[in-house]
Amino acid sequence: MFAPTVDPRGYVHETAFYASDDDLLAVTVPFLEGGLAAGEATIVAFGGENAELVRREMPDAEGLMFLPGPEQYARPSVTIARYRQLLADLVEGGAGRIRVVGDVPHPGIGVPWEAWSCYEAAVNHVLAEFPLWGLCPYDTRTAPDDVLLDVCRTHPFVTTPDGRHHVNELYEEPTRFLASRTAPPPDALEQRPPSVSLVQPTAAEARHAVADLALRSFLDSAAIENLVVGVSEIVANALQYGVPPVELQAWAVPDRLLVAVTDHGPGPDDPYVGLVPRRAPDSGHGGLGMWIANQLCDQVTLVRDPDRFTVRLVAGRP
Repeated sequence: MFAPTVDPRGYVHETAFYASDDDLLAVTVPFLEGGLAAGEATIVAFGGENAELVRREMPDAEGLMFLPGPEQYARPSVTIARYRQLLADLVEGGAGRIRVVGDVPHPGIGVPWEAWSCYEAAVNHVLAEFPLWGLCPYDTRTAPDDVLLDVCRTHPFVTTPDGRHHVNELYEEPTRFLASRTAPPPDALEQRPPSVSLVQPTAAEARHAVADLALRSFLDSAAIENLVVGVSEIVANALQYGVPPVELQAWAVPDRLLVAVTDHGPGPDDPYVGLVPRRAPDSGHGGLGMWIANQLCDQVTLVRDPDRFTVRLVAGRP
């Protein structure tokens, strides 16, 4: 049962930690069975083996909805947009309560964590309007310690395989967590001299330079086009809202393109910039363009230094 201070009918963002398949099922199956028994919209957004574990354990669970986990968790801003649309559709269709259990990517499965840690914090704000009970289990066999610490800081509630639910005393309010994030380390490609270096480029000049550089890669045309559009949006943002000079540097290897766009201002003041669409002046830094870049590029990282703000955009493997 929930602790007395938890309202299980309002928005609930809960985590669980497991170290075996049995522990995962002990957390997940009662959560899903409880939703189905209550007539709630009940959704599994696991990928791979975890999805198969649930299917084998609950073969006759009528009404259980499965989402393709890897597609649902493609990029944080895409995931938020998909969940907002799904939840809105379910509520419009009469759902009074929605349960979702899903796998959030992390370095233990080869995915950079910076953006997903921001996602785990941000959903406490950007999904809070929905009657959602979200459960995010993490495998302690694969998730690194820093990931597990961030998970504790971004989930208001914790459940355990023995069926208990707790208010999480380590939880931090989303804006506080996001403001406390340390700058991610430089990308390995940034240790090399850049293949392209431009000062105060127009958005068109940036597009052409990145498109020409992409000829050195083996990336498919869609990935290249998405990066080109994302770079154009970020350069336009920097020119309009940043402090000059705006600088663009880019690197290319066969399976990856990296572009860094820097201005000498403090960067956007919206803690959720890039994760949800915001239009200036609300964002203070062109939030719609930042959101578009996050929708299109394989990885977008924001780096704040004392005298500059940098957006790194990647096409190809992280």
